[in-house]
Amino acid sequence: MSTPGRVTIRDVARRAGVSVATVSRVLAGGYPVLAVTRNKVLRAVRELDYVPNAHARALSAARPGAIAIVVDSVAMPYYAYIAQGVEEQAAQEGRLSLICTTGGDTGRELSIVQLLREQRAEAVILVGSVILDDEYRKRMTEYAHALAAAGSRLVLCGRPPLGEGVPALVVGYDNTGGAHAVTAHLLSAGHRRILYLGLRPGHTTSDSRVAGYRSALAEHGVPADPALEVEAEFTREAGYDAMKRRLAEGPPGFTAVFAGNDLVASGAIQALDEHGLSVPGDVSIVGYDDVPPAQDLRLTTVHLPHDELGRAAVRLALGRMASSPLILGTHIVVRGSVRPLGPR
Repeated sequence: MSTPGRVTIRDVARRAGVSVATVSRVLAGGYPVLAVTRNKVLRAVRELDYVPNAHARALSAARPGAIAIVVDSVAMPYYAYIAQGVEEQAAQEGRLSLICTTGGDTGRELSIVQLLREQRAEAVILVGSVILDDEYRKRMTEYAHALAAAGSRLVLCGRPPLGEGVPALVVGYDNTGGAHAVTAHLLSAGHRRILYLGLRPGHTTSDSRVAGYRSALAEHGVPADPALEVEAEFTREAGYDAMKRRLAEGPPGFTAVFAGNDLVASGAIQALDEHGLSVPGDVSIVGYDDVPPAQDLRLTTVHLPHDELGRAAVRLALGRMASSPLILGTHIVVRGSVRPLGPR
């Protein structure tokens, strides 16, 4: 029932003598409709002074041809830079791009994917770390099949493959290799007591980085020490708090820090500074991602091809590339946050 004083799409359909779906198609502008029918609908719109609901119009933008990217947050550079790559490639392909955020809520992610399926997005790109368990595999498999049934494609960006028979494409980067390389960089500078700051057990991104860290230690004959692996979320605040707690326990007991990402490194550097320790004079530190504020901090870090990750995800979804999973390379950017300790 219409709200008193407010004209709805049903009122327009009634005046024009057509279905609500027909009115929606005419207003969307991207569907074939007979000229006489279009004229009747537009005349009814004018006569009733109908104003389409802004939220509904936004959702209808996800008609065929739209590329949707689903991220935890656009406030974090990692997600923002990948989203930028998606948007630029989508525009180049003549597609509209949509950005949806979940805040890390898997329930909201599910709702968003279902909505995008209903709105017939051409591709849905899910970005970022996940907890890889049976529930995740079940949920992702359902997403992939549901989207495929609707003529859409699911792309997992920076997420693990789901296995044979699941219609999901994968684009990622050499996460473990980058972590191995940057840890080896510290080891080659003479560091043996290297703190890993950013342990997130069960999260795929952190687990892969820890694996690279441990493998580099083993390669250099340095035993892994669980006491040097410290939990922290991938945020600046978490890096600061975790380092403050560690320093409050007594003498550092480490000469270098491998921060889980550049934001964690930024927080850790502040905590070290407040404790009277300089970087790299007293403690060397490296990060991961190569996003702001890494350059301002002169932070040695692992560079991720954020833009290309986003672009490749779009090209995979549109069939411009045949390779899946597609794994992109990483490399170390050496700045001024590591001090050599000399030979072992």
